[in-house]
Amino acid sequence: MKKEFAVIGLGRFGGSICRTLAEQGVEVMGIDIDEERVDEYSTIASHAVVANTTDEKALKSLGIRNFDHVIVAIGDDIQASILTTIMLKELGVKKVTVKAQNDYHEKVLVKIGADHVVHPERDMGKRIANNIISNSVLDYLELSDEHSIVEIVASEKIHGHSILQLDVRAKYGINIVAIKRQDEIIVSPQANETIYEQDILIVIGADSDINRFERKVLS
Repeated sequence: MKKEFAVIGLGRFGGSICRTLAEQGVEVMGIDIDEERVDEYSTIASHAVVANTTDEKALKSLGIRNFDHVIVAIGDDIQASILTTIMLKELGVKKVTVKAQNDYHEKVLVKIGADHVVHPERDMGKRIANNIISNSVLDYLELSDEHSIVEIVASEKIHGHSILQLDVRAKYGINIVAIKRQDEIIVSPQANETIYEQDILIVIGADSDINRFERKVLS
């Protein structure tokens, strides 16, 4: 059976999620208190409804407990975000992902049972900052406070070296999990795989180890 999703809050963040899910052919219901936003997504989402999700009766009438995953993307109204999350969990929604405005908001969301909390503005800020400060970092995805997956452009300095010769796991404590080479993607490359200049290395590890690898091997 196909999973069904609901997105509560059709602002820039929630609207983007709703649109992307719909483009992937996924069943998604868009919910917002603003009628104009709902009208905008009426031809995009499988269903788009006007509802106040802090009203338990409104949530029940939508059959919200039947959705596999609900994303709470409510904008600046932290109270509405918290109340909605509480009711979703009380109604038995299997998975609830919530957008947090700040660290305090996140702590509350975790305590009341949110399954996953995201900070889109903060996380995007970190990605942009990492891209700005390094010419070799193309993209950055935070896995935890101290670990990330990073796309790094191979420099001339390591051109022609194999993964075994670089010995990145032993020397730097990181792993090269894939290599992008033009239109080709090499997943779980072998130790004898040769790295060429302009290859994109997808690296996973502790932030401090990735930074050390970048400074010593790529700069």
